[in-house]
Amino acid sequence: MSSPTSDVSVRVAWADDAPAIAELQLRAWRHKYAGLVPPEALPDDVEAAAAAWRASMSKPGDARNRVLVALERNRVVGFAITSPAGDPDCDPVADAEIQELTVDPTERGRGHGSRLLQAAVDTMRADRFTRSVLWAISTDDALRGFLTGAGWAADGAHRELDLDGDGATLVREVRLHTALD
Repeated sequence: MSSPTSDVSVRVAWADDAPAIAELQLRAWRHKYAGLVPPEALPDDVEAAAAAWRASMSKPGDARNRVLVALERNRVVGFAITSPAGDPDCDPVADAEIQELTVDPTERGRGHGSRLLQAAVDTMRADRFTRSVLWAISTDDALRGFLTGAGWAADGAHRELDLDGDGATLVREVRLHTALD
């Protein structure tokens, strides 16, 4: 007799997923940016974030912009955003970018991230990209470890984001990449 398995999947997000994605994103950012950004500087209006998600999914700027959701049963537990890479040293025809790869902090270690990453890679391949990049906070050892374990590697690019516009909150990021062929 086999043991029961969870009802888990990854699919393209629907506009109706916007509130769940927004709530997850804002909650995950509190965890992701803890110690880097003052909590009061992070957005907390789920309705406004859901409206922005709904609008971006309804009218993407490029046909290759995708939002994928990881589900456990019918509950959104993670999401990924894929698009053509926007960095000046990238080719937007050949290079894709995972703009965000987020799994609910309470759901990590259950395979959702792996399924989401694989679905993102499959989606980027289907869109005929041959390489993908992803920017990660330089101190996010867990994400970098997860990605390097999946075959990604740092490509030497780095940047510093000025999150508040006056230089008081700087976040250093490193870029990782992988071949999609």
